[in-house]
Amino acid sequence: MKSYDRYVVWLDYLDSERKRSDGRRVPLNSCTRAPTLEELVQACTKLGLEPESQASRYPGDTSRLSGYVSVKKAEKEPKQRTLIRIARELSQVRGQKPASQKKV
Repeated sequence: MKSYDRYVVWLDYLDSERKRSDGRRVPLNSCTRAPTLEELVQACTKLGLEPESQASRYPGDTSRLSGYVSVKKAEKEPKQRTLIRIARELSQVRGQKPASQKKV
């Protein structure tokens, strides 16, 4: 059953390798190259959006495996603003590497 108190955020919305006509929904300067579902879940969790992830195929391009998260709607915040917040946090998550992977 459809939940009207949640947004669906596809990985394709935030992928800098996609064109707007292919499903990207945020500006290129806020996008991340080939984000993963795990990174998206981490970013949404840090923002307190209570993500529920699902691996699936994006309806606009069923040839590649993608995924989405369902996030809790922020009060009186449009989906576009939520997407931009997630995209910025996603680049922060991508920039943080565990201490064992950092080069000295």
